[in-house]
Amino acid sequence: MPRLNVGSGGGAGEHPKPRKYLFILGFVAFLGLFVVVDYLRASSDTKYDIENDTSGIRQSFEIGDGGIVENHDEKIIELNATYADLYEDGDPLVWEEMPPCPVGRLDGYSTQIGNLFYVFAGYGTIDHVHSHVDIFNLNNNKWERRIDMPREMAHSHLGMVNDGRYVYIITGQYGPQCRPSIARSFVLDTITLEWLDFPSLPVSRYAPPTTIWRGRLHVMGGSKEDRHEPSLQHWSIAVKDGRALEDEWRNELPIPRGGPHRACLVAHDKLYIIGGQEGDFMAKLKSPIYRCVRRHEIVYGDVYMLEEPGADWKQLPPMPKPNSHIETAWVMVNNSIIIVGGTTAPHPQTNKMNLIGEVFRFKLDTYEWSVLGRLPYRVKTTLAAFWDGYLYFSSGQRDKGPLDPSPKLVVGNTFRTKIHI
Repeated sequence: MPRLNVGSGGGAGEHPKPRKYLFILGFVAFLGLFVVVDYLRASSDTKYDIENDTSGIRQSFEIGDGGIVENHDEKIIELNATYADLYEDGDPLVWEEMPPCPVGRLDGYSTQIGNLFYVFAGYGTIDHVHSHVDIFNLNNNKWERRIDMPREMAHSHLGMVNDGRYVYIITGQYGPQCRPSIARSFVLDTITLEWLDFPSLPVSRYAPPTTIWRGRLHVMGGSKEDRHEPSLQHWSIAVKDGRALEDEWRNELPIPRGGPHRACLVAHDKLYIIGGQEGDFMAKLKSPIYRCVRRHEIVYGDVYMLEEPGADWKQLPPMPKPNSHIETAWVMVNNSIIIVGGTTAPHPQTNKMNLIGEVFRFKLDTYEWSVLGRLPYRVKTTLAAFWDGYLYFSSGQRDKGPLDPSPKLVVGNTFRTKIHI
């Protein structure tokens, strides 16, 4: 059987060689596909930037924070890198640096019982998570003790609350990067320093708002198993002395808006949820280490209150600006909720994450927000405490500098300031 001539060369009257012809067509098709995909992606990104740019300019004018810079030569309005900062007249807070936490923490969690400040877990880096608790004595301002966590306990994105002795740690992410969440839950007895098992949630969640109200442990919202989709689900279970009094979690009235990284507390026998976000980083598809990739997030400052179990949620005045990553960045002082730092909407030009450098106050008698003062730097996932007239905060991820509110270093720095309210 004769063979096809696929060699090089040939006269002017020869037809194009089949293999060469197919290669050229394939290359052209691939190049065309690449151009189309790149165009669609660019169009999508441009649309996103334009929408955010418009809202950002409007917010800056409303706030009046000096965030708009006008170029008089070219008559071009540009957004300052710190456009989201809020400033308020009044005496500035004077911060005193305390001994730093033994390790830096991002997405760590904390709770205070008397003069002892318990700081749990968190990221050291994106590839390393902590599996212990550090204890700070607010009487002598010293980090005095370390407790290892159970091997099976989650390391970040927890739900956490205490009842005066027992600390309830509910669900959360197990491991570094953007690994899966687990439903497994535990209790720490702060007197004996023993760990107790606790009923797992019906399904796992990331960073669900958690509190104890009228004898029941409530767990709400957070992110679903994919780490991005917000959940509206709300469960409760009766508790006493670190133990569940029921075998199963009970379904409760869903929350009006889902998502993780929210402050949750009970004040004057009413349940409050403050701030948060919809969406979060997700694990890269098929990544063996669940590498984190950024997804679209909507940060909000919504405030919701529940006055009676089974009643409708009431929406209260929102925070001065959208705020998330404030799960344990709050304290109660007299008749006010104090919230320290956080993260707000991405910068409309760069799309970078914007950290918050303000201390906010919410008055529970009038439902009014105000800015109490400024932090030494912008920071998210701070861990807050209050003792003997001093507001404390520790750890978190701080900004790149005074003119750049995007996140950089994970720190263990600890500060305090005297407040009078």
